[in-house]
Amino acid sequence: MARQPNKREETLGGTIVHGLPFPTELTPEALEWLRAMQPIRIEQEYSITYLHSYAQDSPWFAGLTNRVLLGNRERESGYTYATPRGHGMYDGQETEWVELPQEGRVHAFTVCYFGSEEFLAETPFVLALIEFEGADTLLLSRLLGVDPEQASLDWIGMKVKARFLRNAKLKPTDVYFVPA
Repeated sequence: MARQPNKREETLGGTIVHGLPFPTELTPEALEWLRAMQPIRIEQEYSITYLHSYAQDSPWFAGLTNRVLLGNRERESGYTYATPRGHGMYDGQETEWVELPQEGRVHAFTVCYFGSEEFLAETPFVLALIEFEGADTLLLSRLLGVDPEQASLDWIGMKVKARFLRNAKLKPTDVYFVPA
């Protein structure tokens, strides 16, 4: 049987604390002071490996990886969604996958001057709602090839075409649009 160490190895790094108040003697008053002490708060990096399933939306991401835009259609009504949707909004029945055109039009847009950590370095950027022939809903996506600092209402109705990341990340951002 291997002998277990009886002392934990100490390393540099981690949380560095300066001037943390603590009584020099543990008198009843000092113990009362400790009970009323403000909580110590620290900030630290945190990393976790997360296993995520796209479940019923998996075909949509597989489509993006293969440069195909997929939507869903309600079987009875024909109502077509430009984003993945496993069941119809109106009939509650399972939808079917359909291929969407790779060209559309800008329905609306916004210029983002702030974004999540992943996109903060890319600000300002343009998000657009894209409408497709034959689809009843819109797809929210990035619009590249336009100057966010020169935003114009002329962009509404502009024809756009889909572009796909060469190295797919299996994220909604694998597809973006540029002026046609």
